[in-house]
Amino acid sequence: MGSRHILVSVVLALAVLAYVLVLAYAPRPLQVSQVVSTTEGEVFLPLPRPISRVSIEEAILLRRSIRDYAEDPVALEHLALILWAAYGITEPRLGFRAVPSAGATYPLEVYVVVGTRGVVSSVGAYLEPGVYKYDAHRHFLKLVKEGDYRRELAEAALGQPWVEEAPVSIVVFAVFERTTRVYGERGRVRYVPMEVGHLGQNVYLVATALGYGCVVVGAFYDDRVKAVVGAGAGEEPMYIIPIGVPARRHYVAFEDVWNYITSKRTGA
Repeated sequence: MGSRHILVSVVLALAVLAYVLVLAYAPRPLQVSQVVSTTEGEVFLPLPRPISRVSIEEAILLRRSIRDYAEDPVALEHLALILWAAYGITEPRLGFRAVPSAGATYPLEVYVVVGTRGVVSSVGAYLEPGVYKYDAHRHFLKLVKEGDYRRELAEAALGQPWVEEAPVSIVVFAVFERTTRVYGERGRVRYVPMEVGHLGQNVYLVATALGYGCVVVGAFYDDRVKAVVGAGAGEEPMYIIPIGVPARRHYVAFEDVWNYITSKRTGA
């Protein structure tokens, strides 16, 4: 009987030890933090996670180019998710991103022009106005220039008012040499523009799913955009994408599409 008690005690002790080890070494759930700013102008963004309740099918249905915005700011968590969808890391082991890239050369650089009271955190704190650069690997923004540069950016974009009125604009640049050194001139005229289009559509769809509107802008003076943003050497501007809460909501139902298709089938 004594040996049986000893055996039971040993088994219980091992079970407790195993439980303690599991608690100590089991992976803990990630905590989605709010904005953390450093003295060096770094803004660590909330980690990407599912937020929207809108399906991909609905986002495609509702996607439109929106040029009129309300005065509401963009939520920091939403901006973080839009940036991740634009060019963030989706395959950590290989460094693959949210868009296809010829030879995984990833020639694009993403900047964000934030207006005064343009981005707000969940605790009501506003991101300082300025030009920021997105770092996909660390999912953070690095301050490039302080101040509200929306007017200057709009002037560089031929005076298009929606660039100035939107609380936030994403500005996409390309470093063509990353792709042309592998694919030559075809990389410049075909592969890099294709990648910019992929990025733009991701921004459209995620922005739509989160309740925002945006529009891709390609008409601008390249040198002036580079100067406003403070772009790096070899970076050429490709897109300006203003983002904000639509002043007027657009809505269409799948039934509307069904009726249209049916009418075309029947010749009505």
